[in-house]
Amino acid sequence: MKLEGKVAMVTGTSPNIMGGIAEGLAAEGADLVCIDINPKYAEQCAKSVTDAGRRAISIACDVTDQAQVTAAVAQAKEAFGCVDILVNGATLFNTKGILDMPLDEWRRQTDVLLTGAFLFTKFIAKEMIEHGRHGNMINIISTAGHQGEPGNIGYGTAKGGLLNFTRAVAMDLAEHCIRVNSITPTATDREEGLERAKRWGVDWPGPRMGQRMRGWPANPGEGLPMQKMPSPSHYGKAAAFLASDEAEMITGFDLRVDGGAIAKYWIWDPGSDS
Repeated sequence: MKLEGKVAMVTGTSPNIMGGIAEGLAAEGADLVCIDINPKYAEQCAKSVTDAGRRAISIACDVTDQAQVTAAVAQAKEAFGCVDILVNGATLFNTKGILDMPLDEWRRQTDVLLTGAFLFTKFIAKEMIEHGRHGNMINIISTAGHQGEPGNIGYGTAKGGLLNFTRAVAMDLAEHCIRVNSITPTATDREEGLERAKRWGVDWPGPRMGQRMRGWPANPGEGLPMQKMPSPSHYGKAAAFLASDEAEMITGFDLRVDGGAIAKYWIWDPGSDS
């Protein structure tokens, strides 16, 4: 297994993308620190990992609160000694455009996505350096961070910021042999997330695309060159690769697991018969 003996910390462990990534890392041998502001999500993610034969702990944490973040890092250290892999995926969805977004909601959303990644990266990096761990970090982006999406100003702006945060931190930590990369998911097939929520026994409101469909096709997968949307398990496999020694010379890189969405020429409709 690629990650045998490694400890991974994953933030934002909902049953969808981040739950798939957490389970994907565990499938490759990692033990898990599952973090979410919703304690049920964190607890059930950890339970799914232990049920699969790995070790795991759950921590309820507001990723924007420095005291809670440092406490989470200390709890992970007490449980496992040190973290080898950090995946920053905590997200707050707020689908409003520039004309409708209140300042306090803008600040909260960008705080979760950007400040949360900043705090965990900072304190986990210090632990890795102190313990001489040549670890790695992965930030979760979105195709909305590469392209202009209407009605989603805070999310798209913060995800775009995480792209260059990834590159900047990769340069900061290169001398310590800590690799920093990102993964870009896209609109994601909902079936796996629904199955995982049922298996975990938690309520999940469904994917973002199901909550705001203005201007979206009925089946977004038809617009992808691959003609279908990826699932969370696809992102889990990508994360396991980036976190493994197979990617030892990759840093500052964004791995797009998007079915070709960003590479596609804008006027081409792969789902059209004409």
